[in-house]
Amino acid sequence: MMTCPSERNHGIQWIARNHSEDLDFADHLNLLSHTHRQTQIKRTSVAAASSSVSFNSERKKRHPQIQQREHQPNHT
Repeated sequence: MMTCPSERNHGIQWIARNHSEDLDFADHLNLLSHTHRQTQIKRTSVAAASSSVSFNSERKKRHPQIQQREHQPNHT
């Protein structure tokens, strides 16, 4: 925003567009913080779920005959 020297005020002159961009930047930082926090929460949840699933899958691998008997149809 250009002004004549006689019209110039003391201090910083803000343009509505620049102020809006500054607010957008602050919002983006807030969203990044929120997104990072949500990612950490999901990662913890997925890690807990995967550890329980891997425990179950290892148990099934150790006893494949038991699992096969459960899935065979009855041929009597």
